[in-house]
Amino acid sequence: MTGGGRRRLGALVAATASVLALLAAPGTAAPQAIQAPDRFEAAPGRWVMGYFPLYERRLLPIGEIDWSAMTHLVVGRVSPLPDGGLDEDYDWDADRAPAYAKRLADAATAHGVTPLLMIGGAGDHDAFLAAARDHRGDLVAHLVTAMRDGGFAGLDLDWEPVVDGDQEPLLALARDLREALPDAVLTMPVGWVASTSPLEFPDLYAQLAGVLDRLDVMSYGMAGAWPGWRSWHSSALRGASASTPSSIEANVAAYRDAGVPAAQLGIGIGFYGSCWRGVTGPRQRLDGAALVADDGVMAYTTIVRSYYTRRAYRYDTEAQAPYLRLPGGHGPRRCTYVSYEDPRSVAAKGDYATAAGLGAEIVWSIPQGHVRGAAAGRTDPLLRAVRRHFR
Repeated sequence: MTGGGRRRLGALVAATASVLALLAAPGTAAPQAIQAPDRFEAAPGRWVMGYFPLYERRLLPIGEIDWSAMTHLVVGRVSPLPDGGLDEDYDWDADRAPAYAKRLADAATAHGVTPLLMIGGAGDHDAFLAAARDHRGDLVAHLVTAMRDGGFAGLDLDWEPVVDGDQEPLLALARDLREALPDAVLTMPVGWVASTSPLEFPDLYAQLAGVLDRLDVMSYGMAGAWPGWRSWHSSALRGASASTPSSIEANVAAYRDAGVPAAQLGIGIGFYGSCWRGVTGPRQRLDGAALVADDGVMAYTTIVRSYYTRRAYRYDTEAQAPYLRLPGGHGPRRCTYVSYEDPRSVAAKGDYATAAGLGAEIVWSIPQGHVRGAAAGRTDPLLRAVRRHFR
């Protein structure tokens, strides 16, 4: 669900005792073990939505999901077809995937967590547009059937990117779905913007907020080797500048200025990081540097297992973001700079979201933050930080 596109995860080695030691290291320590409630006890109206793409199913078996950390589980993905139909292979297998998705939805419901079906995503824009513009009635009918047959309580419309010409069919689709599903949960992840450029189509998002339950900013992967930029964090909370023009704070301001109420706005937390070569930290001139790996390759578990060292660890207090400084190149991708999330930065985002009165946090994706085989209370340190700090 990242702006740069979603890639399938390669096989990840199960966590070992060394991972557990790293998780206990200064700066990356998992929160103290606490008694997990049966369900997330956020304040009324606050949501934590964890995404579970089925191509990551081997990273997190259903029986190991920490349901207590979430209010909503988003299972994906089903892709729209230009004729208004749906591709239900979930980026996996059309025969087996729907049944697996229903198992997830049923398990979520049994644990008091609301299951949502993810529609679309990176690569689906043209089909989404064609279906919503030319075959909207068929698309709505197929979505309603897929939601109900799968045991879901709502839909997450992952229309990305939103470009000129999309406004009318997107808004019409949202309105038709609301009419067809008046009691369903309807949400939409939206793209991040740079502080140096205005949000496009602000009126569209204000109108969508009147139809949908939540608009959630995909505020991760917010840096790259782009003209005019310096190296920057994947998800800085603050610190946007002319040469590092992305931050969660700036994005919240942009959508709030567009008319999206804080209570209907969410921010994103990526349980993956970014691997750079050619720079060793944030705010450096790029001069040929490149971002060489991120979502699907640089999962949190992979970072703490294959890249983290005590000597490399830094924490940027202005941006409220950790990073690893690895001048000689380190790990399988020979990274010299790794930007990622740890419990400290997740806590800062949760505290900010709470203070700002935001309605949601979304996580892409919960399997990438799961440490298989860890001791009780340490299998999902980032999710636990979300639970403790988003109230």
